[in-house]
Amino acid sequence: MDLHIRLEGRGDLAARIYRQILDAILDGLLRPGERLPPTRELAARLDVSRNTVAAAYDRLTAEGFLEGRAGAGTFVRGEPLRRRRRKRAAGGVRPRSRWESLAAVPNDRSEFTFDFRLGMPDATLFPLETWRRLISRELRPASLRSAGYGEPAGHPALRVAIARSAGLSRGIRAEPDDVIVTQGAQQAFDLIGRVLIEPGDCVAVEEPGYPPARILFESLGARVVGIPVDDEGLDVSAIPKNARLVYVTPSHQFPLGTPMSLARRTDLLAWAERNGEAVIVEDDYDSEFRFSDRPLEPLQGLDRTGRVIYVGSFSKTLLPLLRVGFMVAPASLQRALRTAKQLSDWHGEPTTQAALARFIDEGLLARHIRKATREYAARHEKILTALNNDFSEWLTPVHSAAGLHLCARLKPGRDLDLQQRLANARQADVAVESLAAYCTSTPAQQGVVIGYGAIPIDRVEEGLRRLHTHLCATQQAV
Repeated sequence: MDLHIRLEGRGDLAARIYRQILDAILDGLLRPGERLPPTRELAARLDVSRNTVAAAYDRLTAEGFLEGRAGAGTFVRGEPLRRRRRKRAAGGVRPRSRWESLAAVPNDRSEFTFDFRLGMPDATLFPLETWRRLISRELRPASLRSAGYGEPAGHPALRVAIARSAGLSRGIRAEPDDVIVTQGAQQAFDLIGRVLIEPGDCVAVEEPGYPPARILFESLGARVVGIPVDDEGLDVSAIPKNARLVYVTPSHQFPLGTPMSLARRTDLLAWAERNGEAVIVEDDYDSEFRFSDRPLEPLQGLDRTGRVIYVGSFSKTLLPLLRVGFMVAPASLQRALRTAKQLSDWHGEPTTQAALARFIDEGLLARHIRKATREYAARHEKILTALNNDFSEWLTPVHSAAGLHLCARLKPGRDLDLQQRLANARQADVAVESLAAYCTSTPAQQGVVIGYGAIPIDRVEEGLRRLHTHLCATQQAV
């Protein structure tokens, strides 16, 4: 490893070399077992005498930080002294005020045996060997000969595949030029916000709703307003007239799971048409997994005035680590969105996008979705049955016929510290999320949101039994 040594200033050169190597060891930058450059090499690089470097090495060796190995070189000792990394000086340049107050979206990487957290598909269902074959095919020498900067809107073949697939499976009306491939849905929201939102603009989001989208719009200076959601979806009558953008999850409301009724979809489109420059962002994040009920027409398919931007993602259908999403935008916004994409990251990862295009075109995505839907349907049914039976005195399930999670509200009159009981369940290796975590209004709605993408079906029963012990037992028992 290269070792950077600064020789500015006055004083003994050997002492300065000694101090900087010592600091690197104690700060953990040089780790136990790492080999230092030979004294001759480091001396030549620093333009000092070899004896100067050797004196620094000898002192560090005598103090137990380095060791010489005959015929191999000089190495950091296996058991060095440790100290905490030095903190940088306080003060200096600070971010804009809104970034001081924004909280990062929680990203808990803890592992649980009974993991009912949201947003995670089952990685064991992913066709890894098939994917490896497709990636290898794209990494051939012939592909690398044209490995320059790509199209900001995404790999052409993937845009064709998405337009065709979304049209067949979801009723999306799109040509390949309407599709912009993004690094997950979150980048799509960011690009949309940067193109459409001025500081102070009103943005309407669902309440309860998806925190990463809300926080993102706030970071752009928007005034974000939560709009209540009932059994038919977003209450269109509560949207402020001056809202510039409305963010909705109509196919499988996040986190409640209810679909937006056709009447509400029609009302929302009519509202946008009445309100000048208003835009609707339709986040269709996991509706591919549908267990019953006929899927309703997407807003984008009903839109006749160019008001809807449809956003999709492969994070739930395949794996989050692929980081591939897309949006289907009206023609009037496409040029600006492509420019924003280019300024953001120039283009996505072409190898992954080309492999995904083949995955879709060869029918492998549709096959994977059919297989995964059967698996998730069984878990959904098992959890719903337990909620209706074992948890019926405490929780009321919210109707949901798609996706990777379902919600259950706490019944009126049940006075308990739900957050503490869910924390107790975590101590028993059971992770379940609270509905309140997705609310910004006060008082927050009380209930649980149960994901089933990351938990095998043979663990569901025991996980729910443990959850029942902590959630539904009497206060004395808990």
